[in-house]
Amino acid sequence: MSATNYVVGQVRPSQVLWAYGPGSIVDLPNLSVVTMGLNKWDPNRCPPVEEARLLAAVKQALGPQVQRLRIPPFLLEDRVDPLSAEGRVGVPVRPFPRWLRCVKCGLLAEYDSGLFEIKPNLYRPERTHFLHSNCPKGKHADAVPARFLLACRNGHLDDFPWHWFVHSGLSDCRGTLRFFERGASLQTENLWVKCDTCDAARSLVHAFGKDSKDNLPGCRGRHPHLDSYEECAQDPRTILLGATNSWFPITLSVLAIPLEKNQLSQLVLDGWQHFIDVDDEAELRGIVKTLVKTSALPGIDKWDIPTIWQAIQIRKSGGAAEVASEGDIKQPEWEVLTSANPPKDWPHFMSTVTDPPEGYERYVKRTLLLERLREVNALIGYTRVEAPEESSDPDERPPMADLTRGTVEWVPASEVHGEGIFIELKESVVHAWEKSEAVGERDKLLFSGHQGWRNARHLKPDVGFPPARYAMLHTLAHLLIRELALECGYNAASIRERIYASSDKDNPMAGILLYTAAADSDGTLGGLVELGKPDFLGRLLDQALERASVCSSDPLCSDHDPGKDRSLHSAACHSCTFVSETSCERGNRYLDRALIVKTLKDNDAAFFDGQGA
Repeated sequence: MSATNYVVGQVRPSQVLWAYGPGSIVDLPNLSVVTMGLNKWDPNRCPPVEEARLLAAVKQALGPQVQRLRIPPFLLEDRVDPLSAEGRVGVPVRPFPRWLRCVKCGLLAEYDSGLFEIKPNLYRPERTHFLHSNCPKGKHADAVPARFLLACRNGHLDDFPWHWFVHSGLSDCRGTLRFFERGASLQTENLWVKCDTCDAARSLVHAFGKDSKDNLPGCRGRHPHLDSYEECAQDPRTILLGATNSWFPITLSVLAIPLEKNQLSQLVLDGWQHFIDVDDEAELRGIVKTLVKTSALPGIDKWDIPTIWQAIQIRKSGGAAEVASEGDIKQPEWEVLTSANPPKDWPHFMSTVTDPPEGYERYVKRTLLLERLREVNALIGYTRVEAPEESSDPDERPPMADLTRGTVEWVPASEVHGEGIFIELKESVVHAWEKSEAVGERDKLLFSGHQGWRNARHLKPDVGFPPARYAMLHTLAHLLIRELALECGYNAASIRERIYASSDKDNPMAGILLYTAAADSDGTLGGLVELGKPDFLGRLLDQALERASVCSSDPLCSDHDPGKDRSLHSAACHSCTFVSETSCERGNRYLDRALIVKTLKDNDAAFFDGQGA
């Protein structure tokens, strides 16, 4: 990451999608920076990622002008001369907030006011920091970022209005400001700011809660990563530097599955952006040579140029399948995962069908072991203050802020490789189970919490509630993730879930995919697939159901009524069901152990009524 002309720190490319994307604050050890918009990035430093279905989904969300998915820039080697051109490869950033505080004298001022100077460290970028050179209490005192910011629901972010706040509004006084503490604790009522000129002072406790509306100006509509302002009618709120609600990514993800029966046709589909404008075989030869050299399209080197050219002509003439849209993200995956003969040896998809675990033949139709899979993620925007809600009504979601200034021609993406286990349940058994009266009562209980939760956030109360089969499958996935983490040696946070749940009569779905998709070797050790074999999986299911039947927080957990506390889970808690937020596709929402096993509260709604016996 580079600020102005200095390298200031390092993050992994995948972190740019999930934590430090455009518009986010990177809180480094000695300073903080904002990641600039995509218009400041060098796309030539960002390798393209080919995934036709995901690109189609991004186009549907952002518009047809999006042409590429690109990986954030990164260095292939750790040891690079920081003064060379390669040493400056990275994501552009800028110091933010602009206000710094001297740790010795408490001086509050902007970093470009002339009172501070930056001390870069080319070989240890994490040690780059600001100094208050003329501090009266000590020579070369460190200056750190002022840890208060303003943010609003529309995605705007601004410096805290220190002069406005201390002077209770607009004032002609532009005296030097000091930050100081009163009392032994660091509670907000003990944090003060004072003007040296007029002696006005105020505690920062007035910048939070109900008092903030009377003590803060309106939102200026600032996007610091885009160097732009826009009109905004929202009331800003004070947040702390590093607060988790300062940046919520909005991402789309797909599994790289073959949509074509012919392997070459699939490769042409995956790399269609490279082939769409090719005019003859001579031009194609140069493109294929580049693809092979850069490994941008693994497997394309198996075919000669005339054969590839023929496949391109077939696709141009409309003789191949169309690219799936955003709404088709999971349905095509389900069709491939449940097909009679799933692909066994593709560049990004290798699978083996196994029998259901012994004792669970009544519930499980089949298990698919995925020895190789690839997940591709794309960042399309972000929100602040409020996380984007899982709602079918776009009007209810917090406004999605832009990643770039002007036209969005590409978006950051990441690809990760791993392994997984797909478990398909018997549709007839699931359908009969969800029609039972006991399941209906549990469904109503969870729906009461759903309504309360949405009412508290001024959202339509009856929108976005998933069917009972989703809560059952979601809970089963969590129980197995917890069990797998104990057995296979993977970090629990590196195991993810993908829920396939639909009660549609024409295209019902009832299955779960548990997979590892880590950017490092933690996703490809092979331990997860081994545990998907019938003998191991049966034992894991036995253990998972036995642990779930009694929670260490019972009877409180099993008696939990989501309607009373407006929560989105019923018989579920950290002791028995919750997993890492990075593993769950719904943020630990819509979970209920009583839909899986018999609990102290409910004996009639369990899907596994005999617990595998």
